[in-house]
Amino acid sequence: MAERRDASISDIDTAMQLGAGNPMGPILLCDYVGLDTTLNILRGWKQEFPHEPAFFVLPNAFEAKVKAGKLGRKSGEGFYFWDDGVNSTKPTGVSGL
Repeated sequence: MAERRDASISDIDTAMQLGAGNPMGPILLCDYVGLDTTLNILRGWKQEFPHEPAFFVLPNAFEAKVKAGKLGRKSGEGFYFWDDGVNSTKPTGVSGL
C-alpha cells in the first residue's frame, strides 16, 4: 500500500494498531525486528511456498532499504528513524520509502 502510495507508512501502522488491535503496526514491527531479518523470512516463505504469490510478494522497498544498510532499529534508520539505535523503544520519526 505504501509503495503504491495508497497510504502513508504511519497511516498503515496506525490503522493496523487501532483497527486490528495489534500492539504495533506491521511496518513498525519490521523496523523493530530488522528489515534484513524480515526480508530473509519473506524470502524463505517465498522459496518454501512458491505458488502463494498473494502472501509472498517481496516489497521493493525492503530490498532497497536492506541494500542501503537501512535495517531499521538496529542501524538507526529503516522506514522510521531510531535515534538511539538498538536501545530505542520507539521511533523518532518516519524515514519513508
